[in-house]
Amino acid sequence: MSQITTVIFDMYETLVENGPHLWQATFQEIIDSQQLPVSTGDLWREWKVAEVNFRNRRLEPDSPFESYFEGWRDCFVKAFRVFGLDGDPEAASHRSILDMSLRAPYEETVEALKAIQGNWRMAVLSNADDGYLLPNVAALGLDFAEVLSSEGGRAYKPDQGLFREMLRRLNVPASEAAYVGDRQFEDVLGAGTVGMTTVWINRTGVAVDPELLTPNHQIKSLLELHDILSTGE
Repeated sequence: MSQITTVIFDMYETLVENGPHLWQATFQEIIDSQQLPVSTGDLWREWKVAEVNFRNRRLEPDSPFESYFEGWRDCFVKAFRVFGLDGDPEAASHRSILDMSLRAPYEETVEALKAIQGNWRMAVLSNADDGYLLPNVAALGLDFAEVLSSEGGRAYKPDQGLFREMLRRLNVPASEAAYVGDRQFEDVLGAGTVGMTTVWINRTGVAVDPELLTPNHQIKSLLELHDILSTGE
């Protein structure tokens, strides 16, 4: 393969944590602040049903673009309706955005990226709204050549156009770019289809889906990335 000059990262569950426990903490904050008579688990379950529908809907070719704020707000509308709650879905979505902007990096993130930033350009491409992605990026204190959100690109991974827009902004051919992400569908499929080298950070050892594009590399820690880039294999 061509010499890699640029490494593009997904953000959530790649560079920073975004597990269900963090979301459930946000839901508890929403319940407490709005004094809603519902359990965290119940509200989370119904919201997730609507959120999965939002994720599926946005992949339809003719579907109008919806930001996460808009999508999550509508998910709260539907979840509140299920339980007959007089909640404020807009405030709940704002709370979700705020909490997302405060996500902490994985233990090895800063060390791993500092190890490569002198020899490779770095960028971030993430399914996210700018309102929480940009604060998360700034909090890492690292030098990124470009940051592009789904909101900024008006499309969601694995849309090829979003990856091509990032390559255009960086002025780099796909053959010189590696993409690092935690999802085989959004990240490996999207980046690999446009010709980028794909690195799947698979911390939990999920089996490769044979019906999707196979990643060029699999890692369990970002600390493995430097050796991959150095050897070019």
